[in-house]
Amino acid sequence: MVPDLVAHMLALPRAVQDVSGGSAPSIGELLRDLPGFLSENWPWLVSRAAIFLGTLFLFWVIGRLAQRGVRRALGSDRIKGSHLLERTLVSLTGKLVLLLGLVVALSFVGIHLGPVLAGLGIAGFVMGFALQDSLANFAAGAMILLYAPYDVGDAVEVAGATGKVAGMSLVSTTILTFDNQRVIVPNGKIWGDVIKNITAEAIRRVDMVFGIGYADDIPAAERFLNEILAEHPAILDEPAPIVKLSNLGDSSVDFIVRPWCATEDYWDVRWDVTRQVKLTFDREGISIPFPQRDVHLHNTGPLAESGA
Repeated sequence: MVPDLVAHMLALPRAVQDVSGGSAPSIGELLRDLPGFLSENWPWLVSRAAIFLGTLFLFWVIGRLAQRGVRRALGSDRIKGSHLLERTLVSLTGKLVLLLGLVVALSFVGIHLGPVLAGLGIAGFVMGFALQDSLANFAAGAMILLYAPYDVGDAVEVAGATGKVAGMSLVSTTILTFDNQRVIVPNGKIWGDVIKNITAEAIRRVDMVFGIGYADDIPAAERFLNEILAEHPAILDEPAPIVKLSNLGDSSVDFIVRPWCATEDYWDVRWDVTRQVKLTFDREGISIPFPQRDVHLHNTGPLAESGA
């Protein structure tokens, strides 16, 4: 039976120690005897190396096929998942299959994994204390993966950053701001704060306020506002837009104007309605007052006493 590689490597120092009269062999002696060991056992070493690499390659191919199957399953219409979920499951599938292949390959060459796993457990315990922040971000990424409050392509406001989600991982989220700056936010900060998904819903309400002067015709202004909303093609009929007099301000009578539109038309509707209100009010003689204040002067000095 072909000897085990680990047994050979462990027996070599012991044999050298016996020959040297019980003294421990030096590194130089081990290196001097290593060529003889390799020359005697090279067919066995080559065969085991071929088995090890061949097993890893076979499981790598199986992993790629498994990744393709998971990606195809998640891309079907019956399964609705986030981009982060798809990437994580596909990557995890390939790594698990490759890890299984490594275990099988090591068992084929006669290496026992018990001591290795015990050492990895101790190392993992030590690294857990050293990487607490990274593990917290990883845990937050897992929660984002599970609950999917946003996905790649959504416009969000998270941890003080506002923009479109350009990339996601289990550790951080990449935000591309509206002025084209790239911001990378740790998932721990995102999950521990308020998450606002601006584009999560298909429709949005546009909240605007327009003021007219106290001397202007209120019914006429209300009629013009309703006509402007009715003529805009992007404003929805249901839910119906709202135009109501809401506030008597210091220098203006304020109307709230709240139309509904598709989320992608939000800014177009806001800008178009604001422009059209200004043009219509100017044409119809309705004023849009600016803040003003009446100042009354009471002269109580020497000139007032003399009647000047």
